[in-house]
This record gives sequence, structure tokens and C-alpha cells, in this order.
Amino acid sequence: MRAWREELFGPVAVVYRVPDEDTALRLANDTTFGLGGGVWTRDRARGETLARRLQCGCAFVNELVKSDPRLPFGGIKDSGYGRELSALGIEAFVNQQTLWVD
Repeated sequence: MRAWREELFGPVAVVYRVPDEDTALRLANDTTFGLGGGVWTRDRARGETLARRLQCGCAFVNELVKSDPRLPFGGIKDSGYGRELSALGIEAFVNQQTLWVD
């Protein structure tokens, strides 16, 4: 389906029924994009374990994708490189120069 292969923004979801967690992770990571991903579960520890295996810049457990200016935010793959926001993000937009003077 077209929506499975495009980077969508908005209240859109593509839902597949899969037999197990490994299949779900394989499908979730089988994309050229990687901005944000999420796991919804009653078991928070299990959700964190699965979220750490998602190939995305920001992973969430029982939360919607969001940003906070205190934390770096950005994607991987074709969803961008580097981070914005936070001290780490500010440094990404600064041209640092080394200057040697004798």
C-alpha cells in the first residue's frame, strides 16, 4: 500500500496484524524513513525493550511523537541527519573553527 512506503504527517496509521514481536519490528524498520516510532503496550518494560530496537531518531512508549526543546530531536535514514533543539542541536548549526596562532 502506498501509505506504507511514504513519510506521512498527520493522524494516519497503517495497521498490520503480525504473529510476533520480531515480525512487527522487522516491518517497522523496513522503511527508508526514521523520524519517530512508538510502541503501545500495557507492559512498560517490554515496550522500552521493543522501542530500543526501533530504527528511528526518537522512540516513544505509550506516547505520541513529540519534541521538547531540552532534548535533541531528529530523524535517521531519509528522515534527516543530525539533531535540532537542546545544546546538542544548537551545536549542529554552529560552524566551529580551530584557529592556531604562532
